[in-house]
Amino acid sequence: MAGLGSDPWWKKTLYLTGGALLAAAAYLLHELLVIRKQQEIDSKDAIILHQFARPNNGVPSLSPFCLKMETYLRMADLPYQNYFGGKLSAQGKMPWIEYNHEKVSGTEFIIDFLEEKLGVNLNKNLGPHERAISRAVTKMVEEHFYWTLAYCQWVDNLNETRKMLSLSGGGPFSNLLRWVVCHITKGIVKREMHGHGIGRFSEEEIYMLMEKDMRSLAGLLGDKKYIMGPKLSTLDATVFGHLAQAMWTLPGTRPERLMKGELINLAMYCERIRRKFWPEWHHDDDNTIYESEESSEGSKTHTPLLDFSFYSRTETFEDEGAENSFSRTPDTDFTGHSLFDSDVDMDDYTDHEQCK
Repeated sequence: MAGLGSDPWWKKTLYLTGGALLAAAAYLLHELLVIRKQQEIDSKDAIILHQFARPNNGVPSLSPFCLKMETYLRMADLPYQNYFGGKLSAQGKMPWIEYNHEKVSGTEFIIDFLEEKLGVNLNKNLGPHERAISRAVTKMVEEHFYWTLAYCQWVDNLNETRKMLSLSGGGPFSNLLRWVVCHITKGIVKREMHGHGIGRFSEEEIYMLMEKDMRSLAGLLGDKKYIMGPKLSTLDATVFGHLAQAMWTLPGTRPERLMKGELINLAMYCERIRRKFWPEWHHDDDNTIYESEESSEGSKTHTPLLDFSFYSRTETFEDEGAENSFSRTPDTDFTGHSLFDSDVDMDDYTDHEQCK
């Protein structure tokens, strides 16, 4: 293959066609050999969340939109059941939900549907002006920042992403299937980025656009607990779903270094949400146990994220009367709270540091 560049065009075409046929044959063989045990799903009065399989590195999803949707359900305290069948919606989208035998895809439409059917509303504290800002930021994140992340994940750092990708039932063909899926996804991402327009720029220009978006988010967040203020909103699920990819799925990359360096408030924001709404999600890089009023010993144990789970946040966060006990760590403030805790008042912390 070292001399491929000097081969005539018909040989190059033969190599490429043979590779494509091999990939297709491997995929078909996988589908024929693997017998998937389908579990009965009844969506009567239950939210069934269809999404991609959990990655191998402990992160809930490599998809910003799947992570957004699952985080939203936890923020809204809506019990749900995960299903990782891999089947896309009728519109070719992921994630999608079933509820009372109704199927809805597209995270924006899913949230609208749940608000109408179940009466939940994370934006009830926002006024008209704040709602307008929230929508504008959502579109910046989902229609612009998303594509720069996709480039970083599926084009520039494809080998690292391939290691995280999980394919159930691959057997001896798992590595080959991962390679095939990743390269097919890379081609799709590059083609769609070109159609979007952002893919027509150079790598350096794409990363420059990413940095501008991240700096905009950091400036909007400031020292607030959440993007729009002291209370959660739907925007937080959106922003977290995307920033978490840079924080935990792109080790050593420019966006990760930026978040953990100059834009540290974005890293603290992600940690705050992860620890509040994902008590079972622990990261290998954690060197310190961060304590908060909502934490318990049970939430600090390293339990794997389940492939087929029923989740209710109400049942997860229980007050065990440990709010008056804490230990100081390098990452706790003068009150004993973690600097990543959602209840840390940054103004009080700054005032205290200045008085030292």
